[in-house]
Amino acid sequence: MGHEKRPRVTLRPLHGIVLLDKASGPSSNTALQQVRFAVRAEKGGHTGALDPLASGMLPLCFGEASKVAGYLLGNNKTYEVTAKLGQVTDTDDSEGEVIRERPVVPSDRATLERLCLNLTGEIEQRAPIYSALKQGGEPLYAKARRGESVEAPVRTVQVHDIEILELTDAGFRLRVSCGSGTYIRSIVRDLGEELGCGAHVTQLRRLHVEPFEQRRMWTLEEIRELAEADRLEEILLPIEEALPAEQWPRLKLNGPQVEALSHGKLITPELGATQAAGPHLALAVDGTAVGLVEVREDGTVAAKRLFSWVSRSDLHQ
Repeated sequence: MGHEKRPRVTLRPLHGIVLLDKASGPSSNTALQQVRFAVRAEKGGHTGALDPLASGMLPLCFGEASKVAGYLLGNNKTYEVTAKLGQVTDTDDSEGEVIRERPVVPSDRATLERLCLNLTGEIEQRAPIYSALKQGGEPLYAKARRGESVEAPVRTVQVHDIEILELTDAGFRLRVSCGSGTYIRSIVRDLGEELGCGAHVTQLRRLHVEPFEQRRMWTLEEIRELAEADRLEEILLPIEEALPAEQWPRLKLNGPQVEALSHGKLITPELGATQAAGPHLALAVDGTAVGLVEVREDGTVAAKRLFSWVSRSDLHQ
């Protein structure tokens, strides 16, 4: 008996951002493809990978929203992490092999607070050997899996705050707010070394990514249910939600101005008294996001990245 063919899924243009509550287990790319399949989106990307072990907020950008995904990569993030003392693993988390065990010397909260303070601010951090950082065009984890000797790079990262949520003889739980490129596994590893017994991550959850601190996340199961019920508008955020007005001031443009930008021309709109030079989010008269533009010192405006719908006639009224 032959294998039955799976029904072909018809993909569609879908534009916007979905805040996935990623489950622990799948890679970020697997999670992206699962959601993309569920919502039948032609094009999609994520905004910075979460470790397979990690759960929590993973913003997914579909369609034209993928043009702003890069601006989310550098944003601040907040995590909750649980660590086990006394064991060091080759991946710095519980998915790896234990490579060293040492007796745990009970620590007091004041000591841990002092060590956390030393890892706060602008710090030099060595990335985990098993990480997606590339060396010679290849991720470090690929080299490590082949048994090659890997020298993980040391990078400058920003750790805004480390709050101790729980401390026991077996481990600790922290809430960490940090900038882009910070490895929570490295923070736990370094704290374990300072405590003299080693440590590794057993649970990791990303609570939020700026600017989505107050927004709800959706599980894969919830997204599938809403997609089947044709209620995606409940979870699909518009592109402008990724571009806060403090960083991306809004610039209203009329139809002819939008048309000129779409043809690569410079325009000279009437700028408000507080409109400074720099990047802006351009909006059509009806409030629809048109694209990313640059206001120059001489008052002219140039297109940086326009969204595909700028040629639609309803924007040109």
